[in-house]
Amino acid sequence: MEIKQEEHHHAGSFYVDDDGKRLGEMRYLMRGKVMNIYHTEVDPSLAGKNMGFKLVETGVSYARQHDLKILPTCPFARKVFLRTPEFRDVMVEEAES
Repeated sequence: MEIKQEEHHHAGSFYVDDDGKRLGEMRYLMRGKVMNIYHTEVDPSLAGKNMGFKLVETGVSYARQHDLKILPTCPFARKVFLRTPEFRDVMVEEAES
């Protein structure tokens, strides 16, 4: 099981791949240098494995590597940011122009 990324134009996702089957996904839209995480979903078979957190963490790592900010409009992602102070360096409250 690994986390992969796909991106098309201004939309993309980080997803959990298990032998070609998607078991979790965090979707985002790009607006300039701001990644809007708008949806996170994990298959019930991964319950208790922290995969939702790991998807958000992967997005944070990507944002840091590419000098991006993250706007977490997904309720789950927002909760992760609020509970994880070390992620706040990349968080914005509303999209920057």
